[in-house]
Amino acid sequence: MATTFRASEHQHIRYNPLQDEWVLVSAHRMKRPWQGQVEPPLLTTVPRHDPHNPLCPGATRANGEVNPHYEGTFLFDNDFPALQPDAPSPGPSDHPLFQAEAARGVCKVMCFHPWSDVTLPLMSVPEIRAVVDAWASVTEELGAQYPWVQIFENKGAMMGCSNPHPHCQVWASSFLPDVAQREERSQRAYQSQHGEPLLMEYGRQELLRKDRLVLTSEHWLVLVPFWAVWPFQTLLLPRRHVRRLPELTPAERDGAPIGSEAGANWDHWQLHAHYYPPLLRSATVRKFMVGYEMLAQAQRDLTPEQAAERLRALPEVHYRLGQKDRETAAIA
Repeated sequence: MATTFRASEHQHIRYNPLQDEWVLVSAHRMKRPWQGQVEPPLLTTVPRHDPHNPLCPGATRANGEVNPHYEGTFLFDNDFPALQPDAPSPGPSDHPLFQAEAARGVCKVMCFHPWSDVTLPLMSVPEIRAVVDAWASVTEELGAQYPWVQIFENKGAMMGCSNPHPHCQVWASSFLPDVAQREERSQRAYQSQHGEPLLMEYGRQELLRKDRLVLTSEHWLVLVPFWAVWPFQTLLLPRRHVRRLPELTPAERDGAPIGSEAGANWDHWQLHAHYYPPLLRSATVRKFMVGYEMLAQAQRDLTPEQAAERLRALPEVHYRLGQKDRETAAIA
């Protein structure tokens, strides 16, 4: 007797048309008991200003430079950059199996706010708007010199970020990185075949299907992609065709959720942001990319539809604000 397929019960593979790869979905594994690593609770108290924190206003950084007493965003050159503008070329290769090419660029750090005890979700809309405007400005500036500008934030100790001060990084490179190459190639091929941007059609389809939507607004969509690899991975999309951050209107900038932005000048490209939370089951159970995922293919347990349902059910009040409310009630 044939068994009816149910995505929430039966393993299957899903295709990612944006990055041209597949992911194994094994939702039945959510039934297994967890005996793996449990992360320590999040640090709940962060000093608003620490003179020894190199990202704080007025602090001295490792290279001896002193930060200004900034009151908004603060952009500066990374003191230990992965890319430098004047690196020499490795020269021609003597064998096709040993190829190396020049890699030049710049790396910057952007502080979002002068206080260390806030994050983007806890900032006011005008403060967040200032961050988006600064992103657009640095994208315009570096994009005039380099073919790729990547804005990203490694947030929290679980992601290897040891400094709690709200900040991100901006890397501009003389080459197109691997993921950007795959996304550009896929979007170009889709536009050539179907006559419209891949992510525009994908956003329309998700609006119709609804089961992976997390948030919608007049200008933006937040959803768990059909092909998501990380359990609570989300994708941010504008609801109109926008290629790069500088093209966002004032209203779109005011309402923009924040993520790791990817934008480019090509007409087939759609501005989008990826969120990759490292969580597996809860705030203290982490997802590790090991074993099969390192050697063969990405794999996830929770289905994207189940993840989106959980995210939709979360309160809109930030957990830290909710915690303060509970503490106040307990004291009263």
